[in-house]
Amino acid sequence: MDSRTRETEPAYAQLARQLRDAVEAGRYNDGVRLPTEAELAEQHGVSRQTVRRAFQDLVADGIVYRVPGRGTFANESGRRYRRQLGSIEDLLALSADTVMEIVSPLRRGVDIDAASRLRLDTDLLYTVVLQRVHDGIPFVHTTIHLPDEVAADVLDEPALQLGASSRNTVIGLLEPYLDSPIVEAAQSITVAPASEQVAEVLNCAVGHPLLRVDRLYSNETGVPTELSVSYFLPEHYTYRVTLRRSGH
Repeated sequence: MDSRTRETEPAYAQLARQLRDAVEAGRYNDGVRLPTEAELAEQHGVSRQTVRRAFQDLVADGIVYRVPGRGTFANESGRRYRRQLGSIEDLLALSADTVMEIVSPLRRGVDIDAASRLRLDTDLLYTVVLQRVHDGIPFVHTTIHLPDEVAADVLDEPALQLGASSRNTVIGLLEPYLDSPIVEAAQSITVAPASEQVAEVLNCAVGHPLLRVDRLYSNETGVPTELSVSYFLPEHYTYRVTLRRSGH
């Protein structure tokens, strides 16, 4: 970057670049906390809002992650999973660099809320619980609900048995059997505290803030095919989506 570009670069972008360089140089390895917003504002003579914007850019790029009550930390190589999702194909390809491990096998039971969201005429459905691992680190706990007619084709699937470990996704396993392919995933994102069950799988404290992502998959006729409820550990995961204007 030449001097003229640096002169016109916004203050937050300059700070973000400096912090990025420091992280890449290893200054904040081994769990060393980055300076606080107040410390950086004083050191660089900028506002807290400028520092906050710089941190937002670094978090979005997966360079750092923020832990409420603890501070901001560098995303060391191999410790954090990041994937950019923009299509159903991207979700199907999630198996390319992560491992699915089954925590609770596919079994039939009652779940009133999940059945309602899947628009079923009964409260009975099939559920499987899994964790997904990247470089040996569990970063997400997922519960997947399936209507009876969808689950019927994968009841004996080895990858969905207790303790199974594979480079699959549940929708990837289902796709070959579906009369109508999955074409849509309606998604909602919230923050939720870790329950005892989720905390045990993700090796975090009960009540720890997690990113909750709900996805309701539907086929080309609009019929719900799968409901997944996932809890992501923010220390080890970055979620990023690129939005583009239609036609470009």
